[in-house]
Amino acid sequence: MSHLQVVAGAGPVGWTVAEQIAAQGHRVRVLTRSGSGPERAGIERLRVDVTDPEAAAAALVDEDGLVADAVYMCVHGSAYRADVWARELPVAERVVLDAAANLSEKTVVVFPESLYSYSEPDRVMTEDSPREADTGKRGVRRQLLAARAAHRAPTVSVVASDFFGPRVLNAMAGERMVPTVLAGKKVRVLGSADVPHSFTYVPDLAAAMIAAAGEPTVWNTVIHAPTGPAVAQREIATAFTRTAGLPAPAVGTIPSWLVRAGGHVNRDMKELAEMLYQFDAPFVMDSTRTEQVLGLSPTPLDEAAARTVEWWRSR
Repeated sequence: MSHLQVVAGAGPVGWTVAEQIAAQGHRVRVLTRSGSGPERAGIERLRVDVTDPEAAAAALVDEDGLVADAVYMCVHGSAYRADVWARELPVAERVVLDAAANLSEKTVVVFPESLYSYSEPDRVMTEDSPREADTGKRGVRRQLLAARAAHRAPTVSVVASDFFGPRVLNAMAGERMVPTVLAGKKVRVLGSADVPHSFTYVPDLAAAMIAAAGEPTVWNTVIHAPTGPAVAQREIATAFTRTAGLPAPAVGTIPSWLVRAGGHVNRDMKELAEMLYQFDAPFVMDSTRTEQVLGLSPTPLDEAAARTVEWWRSR
């Protein structure tokens, strides 16, 4: 990996990927419609709509005419809805994949991916687990994975579970939990507060995406981001307060029946209800294989929690 890396999107994943690439001494170009992204040496921020084929292709080439070594496709839908994802994401991904493939057969496109497509989530999920979910947002993710696999551009999809870490807002262990427990207030979580659930620290996901881009043996595969042992939602909330030097938090639950009932009259609640299976029962992923192949390990929970708390307190 040499001259230029391109990151599409500046959410928590794209932002973190860009910062880590720049810290390694590479040039990185961040593409967003607004021109946002980290402000630091080595990072160029461009206003680019990645659904525009000409603009996307131009953004993958530097001033000397050299094509980017890797593209990190960290764009997400404008709303947490299956119909929005189905309308927006396949188009954006296809444009970027086409641009990369048309410019160079050696440009790999790396995607952060979720566990949504996994069709046997009641078992520990590995890279070999079936990904055949076919309804709602879960079906959209399966279709995206299939389209990547069928494309001529080399790709890697790096699967993570629920995010936490600096810049993570819209997540169960993000703005719904961290500022609440730091304020000494009771936090309410979906489903059960006491069943095992995998949480992926975003810097670990970013590190895996960057490492995968530089490891051709994992191209055209689905791999798992380094993810620590599953913990209950109560446990991760307690990790935040423990590292902050605060008493253990009060943790309650939002009954699943209430969310499902709300889904009959509210679209956002309906979209949330679709994912309740992740919180009503154990939801566990295993990343052992990827850790061995890429030589990475998940950040210990207390260290990751401390960095997360530090970020929230610095806002």
